[in-house]
Amino acid sequence: MWYLIARNGVIPRYRLLPRLFQEFIIDQAIASIELTPVEIASYQSRIEQQPTSQFPTGDRTLADTLLSPPPDNSLRQYRLEKFKQLTWNRQIESYFLKRKKQLDAAVYSLIRTREEGLVHELYFRLEEGEQTFAELAPLYSQGGEAKTQGLVGPVEMGRLHPTVAQFLQNSQPGQLFAPVHLGEWWLIIKLEQWLPAQLDSTMHQRLLNELFEQWLQEQLQQVINQSHLTLETFLVPQFQHGFNVQMINS
Repeated sequence: MWYLIARNGVIPRYRLLPRLFQEFIIDQAIASIELTPVEIASYQSRIEQQPTSQFPTGDRTLADTLLSPPPDNSLRQYRLEKFKQLTWNRQIESYFLKRKKQLDAAVYSLIRTREEGLVHELYFRLEEGEQTFAELAPLYSQGGEAKTQGLVGPVEMGRLHPTVAQFLQNSQPGQLFAPVHLGEWWLIIKLEQWLPAQLDSTMHQRLLNELFEQWLQEQLQQVINQSHLTLETFLVPQFQHGFNVQMINS
């Protein structure tokens, strides 16, 4: 295993280097991003309203120091956000439409059990209106929903088993599904509420961050695959200052 050696300790390379590479990639990407005086003033106003750090400088670890922006680059995050906007803002609407089926959410009732005979009996009681999910789930459901009276969600479709997501996407609120067998489980599902995804400001920022993270991971993988690159290639001057760094193999 490779390690980084510094004045105050040893840090496993596999933990630190990917993050160092990411910071290098970001620095290269935002190097040409310029901020207007209005943007700088807005950023400084926001910074002044934030509480100062509760951790003294002397308590910072090597990783904290290496991975933190230097003092003369305090606008780095603002420039990064502007880079995201300039690069992917025009793609957000089409990306949202592409992702919408996974972003739609639902609240649903669920009972799951491994016993086929029991699940059909419970379904009959629900269908006939003899009992409700709230009454049956705490007694018979064998998952976490037993603690919530069978209620699950809101949950995005992209986080669900494809079969469950398909049932919910093709149903109406209040619709009860006959028992379905998935792996070791028998499920009874009822859609309670459908929550279509909306492209509001929160969703816009989330998708912008997703596109950025996808790009960053692609760039990082390219860097890792280039075996001729060494640590020194990525230790830019502000990271090198004050550290005696060398590589050893164990």
